[in-house]
Amino acid sequence: MLYILACGMVFFPGLFYGLRKVLKSAFTHWSDADVVVVSERLVSSVHASLATVSGVLVVNTCRDVMNDRHWLVNSFVLFGAPYMAYDLYAMYLSHYHQQRLINNSTAHQNHSLQTVKAFLSKERLLVFHHMALLLVFMPIVLFFRRDLGDFFIACFWMTEFSTPFVSLGKILIQLGLENSKLHWINGVMVLCSFFTCRILLFPYMYWMYGQQFDLPLHSVPFHLPLHCNVGNLSIMVPQVYWFILLVKKAHRLYRRKVKVQGPKQE
Repeated sequence: MLYILACGMVFFPGLFYGLRKVLKSAFTHWSDADVVVVSERLVSSVHASLATVSGVLVVNTCRDVMNDRHWLVNSFVLFGAPYMAYDLYAMYLSHYHQQRLINNSTAHQNHSLQTVKAFLSKERLLVFHHMALLLVFMPIVLFFRRDLGDFFIACFWMTEFSTPFVSLGKILIQLGLENSKLHWINGVMVLCSFFTCRILLFPYMYWMYGQQFDLPLHSVPFHLPLHCNVGNLSIMVPQVYWFILLVKKAHRLYRRKVKVQGPKQE
């Protein structure tokens, strides 16, 4: 158990450090903010890909959604836990360097309590998400679920399928390709993958539970303990909120593109 945890503690920060070195050497004209943001997004995509593949493997293996076990579940939770702690640091570092760039290195010259507070204020929902996974989700999976529900844990991992597309979009913007065809195609993939894997996933899990116990979908919530429904709702609500933000952003970009192209066509 400690060995797997240690592997995660070395792998994710080490990958981040290595990518920063490589990108800094390969793109000498990039600022520190560019290097940190792209490195953070690449590591995020690696973690998301590992989580998605692990989730698919476990889901396809478990026939009994409540009682079937798979060795990957506890192992990947341990391996992935350090990623959440690392990612908080990486997001803060990204925020710090971007603010230095915006303010021409005057207002945020050094790390301080003020820079930390600014980061926590801006990214409070993501910080809460990461802390909840570390302090609530991980202990429940490892110690309090009585070895039940590997199938559902794996389903939650598959929500990460949309993350590489989100990361690619931000990397393309960083590279100045926000008006490229690739960026627009990726935007469609973000919306489709996010809606499918982070919102439709919840009725899918309830439907699979109903299939197991011969229950219609609408009656499944009434056969589950209250804390299961509350837990699912608390996870789904932020996903719906983020999806609405993505749709609004996509709509703004579409309208801006139409305005830009309009005069040219005339």
